[in-house]
Amino acid sequence: MATVSLRPITSTNVREILDLRVSPEQEKFVAPNAYSLSEALFEPKAWYRAVYADETPVGFIMMEEDPGQGKYYLWRFLIGAQHQGKGYGYQAMRLLIERVRGLPNAKEMTLSYVPDEHSPQPFYQKLGFVDTGEADEDELIMRLGFE
Repeated sequence: MATVSLRPITSTNVREILDLRVSPEQEKFVAPNAYSLSEALFEPKAWYRAVYADETPVGFIMMEEDPGQGKYYLWRFLIGAQHQGKGYGYQAMRLLIERVRGLPNAKEMTLSYVPDEHSPQPFYQKLGFVDTGEADEDELIMRLGFE
């Protein structure tokens, strides 16, 4: 299996990251990477990386981080359609969870998802996230505690 890593997005890999897309039935669950990167450039709490499998860019991950408040929110997560089903997403999330676990005041990590028959909820449950019963507009919130 390929080695998965989280790497900075630079002028040499940005085009490949922007070209990554999910399948048409998944488009309602995650914004395109171009939109996500444009948001990140103007949000000081954004932390983002390219997901690599060996030397191939396969995805994008973005957090909103507020160490002072101890808030760590998975804002975007995308694995390109042609790279799904290979374990890259799971490995990338494990790396991210371990990173967040070691950050200041990190007691939990949260995320939200659009409920639907093709939603990523089961994927996040396998990683230990649980539904909180809360919602943010049309998205349901999940939490992973670090206690």
